[in-house]
Formats: sequence, structure tokens, C-alpha cells
Amino acid sequence: MFFSSVDKIPSIASKVGCAVFVVPSNIEILIKNALILKPDTKSVITIEQVRDVLARLSVRQTSDVFILIRPAETLGLEAANAMLKNLEEPGDKVHFVLITDAPSQLLPTILSRSAVYFLRETRSLDSAVEADKKVLDIARRLVVAKPVDLPALAEEISKKKEGVRAYVLSILDAAIEILYKSYFKTEKDAFLNKIPKFLACYEAISNNGHVKLHLVADLM
Repeated sequence: MFFSSVDKIPSIASKVGCAVFVVPSNIEILIKNALILKPDTKSVITIEQVRDVLARLSVRQTSDVFILIRPAETLGLEAANAMLKNLEEPGDKVHFVLITDAPSQLLPTILSRSAVYFLRETRSLDSAVEADKKVLDIARRLVVAKPVDLPALAEEISKKKEGVRAYVLSILDAAIEILYKSYFKTEKDAFLNKIPKFLACYEAISNNGHVKLHLVADLM
């Protein structure tokens, strides 16, 4: 989905529990009285910072509360995992606002729980997807694969003798980035509609799910 101005972020965010806004890093964003999460001296948002903010949300809110996280890709793994339940069920009047210029760097578990909005003015997604040539080739094939083609493609991918799980995750990561960038360039919903399937597949395989099974079942 696209939005036309950063001034609209508060009104858009107020309609959902969690939203990711893709905005260039040099654009200022102001949300009145927002709780702000930003990197500490280690250049990451820590689990301690997240817990501190979540503790403030433990009481019932009587008015809209916004948690502004920027840049969202600096959420550490532990910090991101600590937030997942709150992103799924933020509670009445609680709104998580994640700002990034690199949505493909966000954890799939975060993206799958968020509405994603692209600033129409930005061209930050115009750059080519950076990945190994073979990984990129298979990712492109996955993106356009028909259901009937998935079993054979899953079999081909899983033949790698060593590090197959990491290999498959790198392919899925590239495919997700391709879908985001393709949607950004074309505004065709067909690309956007495929993203949840790839996110679900990535999450399942990263959690030790069966590689071939999820490549076929989740991407159907």
C-alpha cells in the first residue's frame, strides 16, 4: 500500500495495531507524545529498551499511544522476539509504528504481523536485489512458479548437500525483496498478495520446519 505524505502516518497508524512505513532515512517524522525506540550506543535496539517500553503499556490506555521505532531494522533479534506478542495483540489504542528504508532487512516475523506502507515519493526500492547469482535465479523462479511447478523446484533446492536450511532462507529472503521491489515499481497487487506466503514459509523453515514440505505447502 502507498501513502502520499509522512504527515499522514499518525492517522494511518491509528487504524492498525502495527504498521511498517518505508521512508527514506533523511525525512523527519514527528508523532506527538510518541514513545520512541531508537538504537542505543551499540547501534541496536536492545531487549532492555523494548521491555521498558512494554512495561509502560501494561496499564489500560484511555487514548491512542504510539510506539515509534526507527530505524526498525536495528531491532535486535531478542528485542524483536520480545515484541512479537504485543505486535499480534497490541491492545486497544496501542499502535506500533516501525519506520525503515530497508523493509527486506526486517525479520519476517515482524513483517508478517504488520501492515506495510510505501511513501509514494521515495525511490529507495529502485535498486537491484543484491544476492548470489544462483540464489537470485532460484528466487525469481520461486516468485513466478505455478503450484504445479513447486514440488520439482523444492526438490531441486533441497538437493544442496550442506547448509540447505541457510541456503533456502537466503533464497526466500531474496524472493521477498523481489516481491517488495516489484510491487513498489508496478503497484500490482499480485506481488503484494504473494508476500504473506513467502513470509510464512521463511518463518516455518527458520523454525526448523521441513524444507521441501513448506516450500510446496506454504507457497501454493
